[in-house]
Amino acid sequence: MVPTINPVISAVPGKPNLLTGAYDLATVGYRADEYFVAGTASSYNPPTTAEYTTRIVVLQPIDEAAWNGTVIVEWLNVSGGIDAPAVWFMAHREIVRAGYAYVVVSAQRVGVEGGLSLVGDASLKTLDPQRYSSLHHPGDSFAYDIFTQVGRAVRAGVIDGLTPQFVLAAGESQSATFLTTYVNDVDPGAGVYDGFLIHSRFGSAAPLDGTSLLDESGEFHTRPVPFRADLRVPVLAVITETDLLGARLLGYVHARVPDTDTLRVWEIPGSAHGDNYTIKVGFIDTGAVPLDQIVAAYAPTNELMGQQLPHCINFAPQHHYVLQAAVAGLHDWVRTGRPAPSAPPIDLTDADPPEIVVDANGLATGGLRTPWVDVPTARTSGASAGDNVLLAIFGSGEPFDAETLARLYPGGRTEYLARFAAALDQAIGAGFVLAADRQEILDLAAASFSVGDQIAN
Repeated sequence: MVPTINPVISAVPGKPNLLTGAYDLATVGYRADEYFVAGTASSYNPPTTAEYTTRIVVLQPIDEAAWNGTVIVEWLNVSGGIDAPAVWFMAHREIVRAGYAYVVVSAQRVGVEGGLSLVGDASLKTLDPQRYSSLHHPGDSFAYDIFTQVGRAVRAGVIDGLTPQFVLAAGESQSATFLTTYVNDVDPGAGVYDGFLIHSRFGSAAPLDGTSLLDESGEFHTRPVPFRADLRVPVLAVITETDLLGARLLGYVHARVPDTDTLRVWEIPGSAHGDNYTIKVGFIDTGAVPLDQIVAAYAPTNELMGQQLPHCINFAPQHHYVLQAAVAGLHDWVRTGRPAPSAPPIDLTDADPPEIVVDANGLATGGLRTPWVDVPTARTSGASAGDNVLLAIFGSGEPFDAETLARLYPGGRTEYLARFAAALDQAIGAGFVLAADRQEILDLAAASFSVGDQIAN
């Protein structure tokens, strides 16, 4: 590769086009500043160079004293045709609470120029052609070096005056698939990031040549890619049931490897790639929203993006809360050298293809345990009856009826809440849920128990 040349970084006045939620960032004590990044990037296969201009957005505490000294750099997700800060969206409550600075990167061509996606074209140039007319992305084979250059600039303190002690990388779904390739093939030489949060990868990995992950004819879809054995820095991967078995994509089960000194994989029973938090709760979740509104947003629904489904999508909260613990766990690992806790894998049958082993309540056994599967009021999973990949990734859920709840909890609400609290404390003690979320979770459980068999459309 040609040695990286430092890019030119320019502040862009005005409000950036970035969907962070239906609330003003100032209500959670953050501000957003946009920058254009222009330079020359290298590709790996084939090795060549190209000029580019992309954008980044810096989210940081309004009160500079609240910054914890760490920057998380997220590779924006473009599966829906829009630059989506998926990790921020799912874990922003912990990000804000802990005071991280957060840099999101338009690393892929689709987010800037448009192209193949699951939904449509909501690229930057389509949404705001005047603001983003000067952007130019030469293709995803250059995305890896663009991500390296942004990380290097963040570490050097040339962006918005931030001089971090630690720089972490994060990405979800398609972005996680690119980050898998990044940690395996790019990071050993780049050496920019102190740790990686890889959220919801499947079994394959993005190709170095820039072929779209949505091109189902790509041979790489059939090739499992485990994490390399000699990872340079800590990697924490969060895997839902959908990711494990695959939703028309090769499941992570085919790339499973044991934990090592630098790898932790958390497989979450009862979870799906997308869920109610993804499409409803996260949009309003500031930490100050009345509990009844959060309960209503979590309520089971069989409607998704205007479509009526034959079942409810996954509505379990553990995906959100475990991801928040993963952010904190990776940061603590990098900061102290103390590894994040290990979790057993979800149990699978010996069938070909394998299936998830379930208990008498229809919930997955093994994996990272949470109260929503150990003291359940519903059956939730990563499986779906959806025929296309967009629907399939939202899993399914079925609230228990009154008879089942009475059988499971003969002592009624009091017994349920006592057992739920005990299971929650076990999850917190194991490091898979944060103590800071304990009271909110207990309040949510108490408010939700009596409405567990309702469907809200």
